[in-house]
Amino acid sequence: MQFFHLKLLAVTVSAVLLSACGDAETTIVEKDPIIEQPHDEHDHGDGYTIESAGRLVVLESGSNNAHLYDLDDQTLLDSFALTYSSVSLYASASYRYAVINARSEDYIEFIDGGLWREDHVAHLHDYKQAPAMSGYTVTGSRPTHIVNHDGKLAIFFDGNADTNEVAGVKVLTDLDITNNKTNLPTLEYSNNMHGVAEPHGDYLYTTVRRDDADSTSGNKILPDQVAAYHLHDGEYEQEHVFSAVCPDLHGAAQNKEHQVFGCSDGVMVTGKEEATFSSSKITNIAALDGLRVGTVYGHAELHSFIGVASAHGGGPAVLVQINPDEGKMEEIDWQPMTNAQPVAYGFSLEAEHFLILDNQGYLTILTQHEHDGHMEWEYANRVDISEQDVANMPDGMKFTMTLSQNEHLAYVADPITKHIITVDLDEAKIDGEMELDYAPKAVTWLGIQAEHEHDDGHDHAH
Repeated sequence: MQFFHLKLLAVTVSAVLLSACGDAETTIVEKDPIIEQPHDEHDHGDGYTIESAGRLVVLESGSNNAHLYDLDDQTLLDSFALTYSSVSLYASASYRYAVINARSEDYIEFIDGGLWREDHVAHLHDYKQAPAMSGYTVTGSRPTHIVNHDGKLAIFFDGNADTNEVAGVKVLTDLDITNNKTNLPTLEYSNNMHGVAEPHGDYLYTTVRRDDADSTSGNKILPDQVAAYHLHDGEYEQEHVFSAVCPDLHGAAQNKEHQVFGCSDGVMVTGKEEATFSSSKITNIAALDGLRVGTVYGHAELHSFIGVASAHGGGPAVLVQINPDEGKMEEIDWQPMTNAQPVAYGFSLEAEHFLILDNQGYLTILTQHEHDGHMEWEYANRVDISEQDVANMPDGMKFTMTLSQNEHLAYVADPITKHIITVDLDEAKIDGEMELDYAPKAVTWLGIQAEHEHDDGHDHAH
C-alpha cells in the first residue's frame, strides 16, 4: 500500500508526484465525508467483511482540532473540535474509537472512527460509516494510565491529594462506549496514588499503596504492592494481595500467563493458575547501572516482555528482555545512534517487530531470533524517517508513532516537515507519506483488527 501526499484543502483535485516512493503519480479528490454503510440491516447468516487499511486520527498542534483520515484513498473524512486542547490520544480496546484524555480537566471523550467488527457467533460482520464525535464521556480525578488488553480498556485515575480525591479504576469496552454505559465496572481506593491497572478476564491486577508508615518505598505517590481484584456485581473486590514488594512501582504489562510491574530494584511478576496466585521478583542486572525499569511492554503472542529504563542526563535508554518462565532479565543491544533518545515504542502486528522511535528521526526495528534454545530480541534494521535537521523540531513537540493492527505498517508523525510517514516494517523502508498543513501533535490508528489463530488481544503498556 502506498500513502500519497495530500494537501488538506476544502475542495481540490491535484496530481502529486511522490518523492519518497519513487516516480508515481495519482489524482486525489477530496470527497464528501458521508459514507454509506455497505450492507443492509438484516443478517442473512453469511457475514460481511470489509478490506480496509483503516483510519488515522491526528491531533493538530496549537489547537483543539482532531482530524480523521481514510487510509484507503488518503482523504480527509472529517475534523472535530475537542472540548480541551491539552490532551493525549489513545485507541479504544477494539480500535473503533479514539480516546481523548484531558487529564488536568478530569475528562475523557471519544471519536467514533466508523470502522468496526461484530462477532455474530456463526460469522463475523464488519461495519463502515462516517466518523462522528461520540457524546459519551468518562470522568474521574486525574485519568493517567490507559491500558487495553483482550477487548477491555482500563483507565487508572490517580486522584488528587490537594483536593482529597482518591484513586480509582474504570474498565470499559467498545460496546460500552457505543451503548453510553454509565455504570462501568469500577474500583475505588481509599487514597491517591500514581498507579496502573491490568484487566485480565474478570480480574484486575492493579497497584496498592499502603499507609506511609508501612510503605517500604518512602514515596508518597508511587505504590509498592499489587493485588488481584475480582469483578462482582459491577465492582472489583480485592481477592488477593501478592506478597512480593515492588518499591516505587511504575509501568506494567501482561501476556496470557503473567503480569509484569516495574520496581526500583527489578521487576515483579504475578500470575494465577487455576485458583492459585503467585508472585516473584527478578532483580536488576548490572547493565542497568543504577537505572530502573519504569515502562514495560507485553503482547499476547509472546512469553517474554520488554522493559525500558530511561537514562539519566539524556543518554540512550537501556532495554531489557524479561523472561518470567526463566526468571531472567538480559540486556537488548538496540545499537542506538549518537544522542538518540527514544520518544515512542511499540509492538507491530502479531509482535513480529518491536519498534523504537527516537528524537534523532530514526525508527529502529528489533526482531526475535532463537539463540541457545530461547528467543532473543536483536537489532534488525533502522529507517531514517526525516531528512530534516532535528534541531528544527518545534518547541515542546516530538516525533510520534502509531501502528496498524491489520498490516505490518507504522505511521510516524513528523512535526518538522508536517508529514505522516508510512513505514513498511517487513521491508524496513518508507512506503509513502502524507503532507499536512499543520504540525501533528499525536496520531493513532483505528480500524478492523486482523484475525489470526492465537488472537487473544494485546497490551499497550505504560
